[in-house]
Formats: sequence, structure tokens, C-alpha cells
Amino acid sequence: MRYLSISCLTLALALASCTRATPINMNVTPVVIVPRATEPGLQAAVPLEAYLQPTRLPGAPIASPTPDVQSAQSVSPILALATYTPLPKNATSFLLPSVTPGLQSYTVQDGEYPGSIAEKFGVSVDELLAANNMGADSVIYPGDSILIPNTTNQVTPGPSGSDPALVSNSDYFKIIPNSELVYGPLSARFDVNDFVTKKGGYLAFYTQEIDGETLTGAQIVVRVAQDYSINPRLLLALLEYRANWVTGASPAPYTDVNPIGYVDDFHQGLYRQLTWASASLNQGFYGWLEKKQHSWLLLDGNTIVPPPGINAGTAAVQHLFAELDDQATWTADTGPNGLFATFNSLFGYPFDLAVEPLLPSNLVQPALALPFIPGTPWQFTGGPHSGWDEGSAWAALDFAPPELIGCAPSDAWTTAVAPGLIVRAANGAVIEDLDGDGLEQTGWVILYMHMESRDRVEAGTHVKIGDKIGHPSCEGGLADADHLHLARRYNGVWIPAADPRVPFVMDGYVTSGNDVEYDGWLRKAGKVVEAQNGVSELNQIQK
Repeated sequence: MRYLSISCLTLALALASCTRATPINMNVTPVVIVPRATEPGLQAAVPLEAYLQPTRLPGAPIASPTPDVQSAQSVSPILALATYTPLPKNATSFLLPSVTPGLQSYTVQDGEYPGSIAEKFGVSVDELLAANNMGADSVIYPGDSILIPNTTNQVTPGPSGSDPALVSNSDYFKIIPNSELVYGPLSARFDVNDFVTKKGGYLAFYTQEIDGETLTGAQIVVRVAQDYSINPRLLLALLEYRANWVTGASPAPYTDVNPIGYVDDFHQGLYRQLTWASASLNQGFYGWLEKKQHSWLLLDGNTIVPPPGINAGTAAVQHLFAELDDQATWTADTGPNGLFATFNSLFGYPFDLAVEPLLPSNLVQPALALPFIPGTPWQFTGGPHSGWDEGSAWAALDFAPPELIGCAPSDAWTTAVAPGLIVRAANGAVIEDLDGDGLEQTGWVILYMHMESRDRVEAGTHVKIGDKIGHPSCEGGLADADHLHLARRYNGVWIPAADPRVPFVMDGYVTSGNDVEYDGWLRKAGKVVEAQNGVSELNQIQK
């Protein structure tokens, strides 16, 4: 069994896994190719127009979300994607999450349990558990220090200054829909370079050298959006809100190095600032979806306990600003005059762009095969872990080729797990679109990572199950040894490898995991393959 930190700091020759799914180089322009009409085995593509909603005139009622055309049924998303109603534009008030001072704590006494403590302080058990990020089966002991939430709703008056009326729990202020957090369907219609150029701000003239390649500001935004599966509109709104780089010709000098405002020696310059922001957004988004995070710790020690009525996209933005702000600043940044207002000024009302549901309740993974040549034993070296960098859903699995030779060239082949269209292939990563529409923002997509440039499949290639993708290597990021990092996305959402509702199944092997990143098992007809470092009888697998 693996017990590793995300950095996987172990001997290179003994391992074949990701040390950390760090940012990697990819082409910044997606390949858009119309699939051959007779191409067998491709998943049916959803026409992009199906995701578009009618344009709403100012002041008109909010249009109902367009249903997913793959299902005529009434569907609810998986992964607890929240259904929500955005606060109307003309609302004069909104409810904030409760704010609990970081120093307000309580020491558990003999004989006390969550229910008795909750009753003592006049809060619900659920509120107490959420404030301390505990589950219903959590155990507390005498002497433990726990956080007691303040459940009083704070009400902020609107611009008119009039006395606000309380709104219902379903109207907690939301910042963006989930589809504007991920690199999803409607981002396929957004031309980042054209938008940035027309705005004519500092970003339009910005360049930065990334691993020996000079990229424009727009190219950097696209690259980060593709890698992390974060919506480029959100990245641009964040960059404008924090630094005025999109419309401003001469932003404040202090934004030159840290335009998002996160300060450390590593995350300097636009690229690293956006990768940090994207990882933070993903952590908030997937942590909320998967019910792993229930509160945000601010820089001043205060703890924010968001109301359960918010959606995951809003949770992602709240989490990002929690890592940057004290309480007063966080309240402003996540309120109606914060990032929400900037997004609205650049792109219009964000919920007019909502695609719901992103993940249909009847979503089923297409048939997938193991990613290597039959008869060749590989090692299952990494159970469920982050699809990209820290923070994203545990969507990925790691496999190592027969020969464990560190990061030396391998002659083993990674093969296609399904028929599809290769839309990107560069700097360690290959992206396969399974519906063949040439868009990685829609439908099922497979990421093959750490593919060596030698003999790698080219973008624009239609592949069948078992066709050669490339050789496993250490290209594309930090790695201990040659291996394949394999992950799934649907409509831009990273799909957890161990999610029982949409199980990751290859040639009948079903993935499972636990609460420890990189731990995992593949099970088929009584056979169990366990994720392990190096070569072991427990981790051998072959077609």
C-alpha cells in the first residue's frame, strides 16, 4: 500500500508515479477537426448549440437552463452539483456566510460529545461538524480544541442603503455558475486572444518566457485554462479585478510580479500566478462538490462557514479569496461589488452562461480498455490522485511500464483506451476527445500524461482502441520514473477515479480507493491489483 505525500519524495528507481502533477507545457491553440462521419466507435457528440441559452435582454426574466440533449429525462447531476437560483440583479440584500473568529474555541470536557456541545452553544450538530470539517462518524476526546460556529446571518444592505429584507436560504449570494468555473462547453465559443486584443489593456502587450518559449498574455491564459480545466473568462475577470490588466493600459507597478496578489518566491509572473489561482479554485470547487471542505480559513485567523445553499463555483471563488484576504476584504471580494461585478462588466450576467447540468445523473463512462499492449505486464503504481496539480479531483491513476529504469527512454507503449480524436499532443500530454467533435470542453476526454515526444501520436489523429499513443516517460512535469498518468474529464469536470456513480472501469477492472491519495485497487472477478511502489506481485496487471 502506498503512503505518500503529494510530493512523493522517494527513490526514483523504486517509483513510477507523479511527484506532483505540476504545470506542463502544452500547445495553447486547440485543434478543431470535424470527425469523419463514418468513424466507428466514437461517442455521440452533443452539438455545441445545445448548450447555448437565448440571449436575455436587460431586466428580462432569467431563462431556464437548457437541458442536456443526451437525456430527455429530468436529471440531477452527480457529485452533488448544487441546483441553485442566482440572486436577481435588482436584489438589495444578500446573506453572508457566518464568520467565526479563529480564536473562539472550546476545549472538550469529560463525557461530552458533538450533540451535547452543539446543544450547549445553541447550534445544530451539522453546523458544529461543518465548522470543524468533521463527518458524522467523527470522534472527539476530552482535551480536544474545537471551533464553535457563530450562526448569526450577517445582512449587508444594497447600494441604495435601504433596509434590506432577508432572503431565503435558496437565495444565498452566488458568484458564478459551475460551468463558468470549469473549462466547459461554452468556453469553446470564447476567443481569448481576440477578446484580450480588443480590450487593449496591459495583458494585450504582455509576454513571458515559459520553459524557453515566449508566450503572449492571451496564450498564457489559454494554456492555464486548458491544463487546469478552469474557465478562461473567470481567469480574465480575476486578473482584471485584482490588477486591472485586461482593460487598464498602465496597472499599478506592484502588480507586475504578483498580479493576483499571492506572494511567494515561486509564484512570480503571470503564468505562476494563474497556476496558483487555478489550483486554489479547483481545491474549493472539488472540495465542496465532494463534501471534503466545509469552511475556509482566512489570513487573519477567522473561519468562514459557507451556507449549504451555495454552488460549487461560488465555493471555489470564496476559497480562493480566503487564501488572500482578511474578513473585511473577503466580504467585499465575494460580494456583489467584488469579482462578480467585474465578471458582469466584462462578460455579462454570469448565470446567463450557465450550462446545467454539467454532469447528467445518467452519465455513464464509455467502454475503456487498459492502456497497454496485451501480454505485457505493467505495474499499477498510483491509485486515485489529483488530475492536475494540487486541488483538482482525484481523477488520475498511474501505471508504470515493465522496465523500471528511472527517467531513461522506455520502449514500452501506452495505447488508446477508446476510439477518439487526438486534439492536443505536446510537452508530455496527449488529450483524446472521445466524441470526435474536436473540442476538449465537451463530452468525455482522456488525458494521457508523461508521454515522450519520440514517436508520440500527433494532434488531428483518429485512433482506435489499442492504437499507440506514445512511450511513458518523465516529460511534462516532475516524476520519479517513466509512467503514464491517466485521467478522465466530462464537460470540463475532472471525474474522480473512485466515484462509484461513474466508476473508472478498464477491461472490466473497477477502480476503488480510500481517503489516502495514491492508495487504490483495481478489482475484476475476484482478482485484486493494489497500487504499490516499484515492482510487486500485488501491483502487476496485464491485458
